[in-house]
Amino acid sequence: MLVLVAPGQGAQTPGFLTPWLELPGAADRVAAWSDAIGLDLAHYGTQADADAIRDTAVAQPLLVAAGILSAAALGDMSPNAVAGHSVGEITAASFAGVLDDTAALTLVRKRGLAMADAAAITETGMSALLGGDPEVTVPHLEKLGLTPANVNGAGQIVAAGTLEQLAALNEDKPEGVRKVVPLKVAGAFHTHHMAPAVDALAKAAADLTPADPKVTYVSNKDGQAVATGAEVLERLVGQVANPVRWDLCMETFQELGATALIEVSPGGTLVGLAKRALPGVKTLALKTPDDLDAARALIAEHASA
Repeated sequence: MLVLVAPGQGAQTPGFLTPWLELPGAADRVAAWSDAIGLDLAHYGTQADADAIRDTAVAQPLLVAAGILSAAALGDMSPNAVAGHSVGEITAASFAGVLDDTAALTLVRKRGLAMADAAAITETGMSALLGGDPEVTVPHLEKLGLTPANVNGAGQIVAAGTLEQLAALNEDKPEGVRKVVPLKVAGAFHTHHMAPAVDALAKAAADLTPADPKVTYVSNKDGQAVATGAEVLERLVGQVANPVRWDLCMETFQELGATALIEVSPGGTLVGLAKRALPGVKTLALKTPDDLDAARALIAEHASA
């Protein structure tokens, strides 16, 4: 049982798109997407520095483009289930056939712009907490005025809030937390700070006609499989201001009988969580095209099984 997953914001690094653009037809596809959304994806994915691609309005479409491009490079494949972390949910909607590639890029461009506008209202950010017990960590964060914006499982929770609240967290870590790591994002995503973006995204979604998922689509809202395209789109809109429950997504993968998980470019983060939370599940991260042969072999192994 194969699961295909897409990472969220913060996974991007300077130049990560460069090797993918060398694949046949890839540069033309990216150029067409760039024209459609008014953003030079090739430039940002190959030449821009870390600060430039940290911009929410840039990072989000760049990640979705990379995810779609790297999945397409695998060739004809049919995962049993798909999911994405935060903005990766839009990538997953493309995998499931809910949105075509251009619709997915158009939606994520508007999502990124709306969330960047919301983030500009107040200086906010996010930090990952490594270790600790969620029953201890969550109340501690709430005491500091922070939101547990990503409950990722495998001993990781991401806190979000104002820079002052995050500074207080550094001085007052919850019991059992080993480390607090600031994330490469420009706002407190999946919190009330993103409420203004919900209305803007709802208007953008109203112009789309989603199809029902062709494979099992697992939602960040509660880890449940979503059966209709309309509900997938509705959840994509509301999720920008609500916590990501990746822990529940991984529980669903386990319940579905997952035996392998492939994370599209720029892969690594979700594979790391799966290795800790899903023992016995084979994992592979598509970091560069050099990983394609191993991924195809894993897909073939599960197709024959």
